[in-house]
Amino acid sequence: MESTEHTTFADLAARARAHGIDRYSAGAIVHRDSGREILLLRRRDDDTSFPGAESLPSGGVDPGESILDGLAREVREEIGRAPGPLPLEPFVTWFDHVSRHGYRKRQFTFALPTTGRTWCSPKITRTSAGFLRRSTRTPTSPRR
Repeated sequence: MESTEHTTFADLAARARAHGIDRYSAGAIVHRDSGREILLLRRRDDDTSFPGAESLPSGGVDPGESILDGLAREVREEIGRAPGPLPLEPFVTWFDHVSRHGYRKRQFTFALPTTGRTWCSPKITRTSAGFLRRSTRTPTSPRR
């Protein structure tokens, strides 16, 4: 993976196209308490895509939509965030995958800090949403 420092949204899309990928999705690591808690959504058990799975807020970027606009729309649809600028932190990562429809896609994931209880009115395809607190126990710490 290449360095993403000083990368623009247009650069991200251009790099994907250079690899033969012209479909994108965008996701957010919504976090609070200095990153100690992240928001996870749980899909309904009867969902057609990954039933019962937990995931970050994310979804497809529509044709003609910028990566940032797609991210803002998905965050609004999935967790009820009001329209407006997203207080994004630096770009986090990307990965390539094949969609359930068989398309090669690149997902761009961004860090999105929030304070308080956040916006959380999950859309109808989700059954629950909640923050997962990072454990302070290290892998070598004894369990109690």
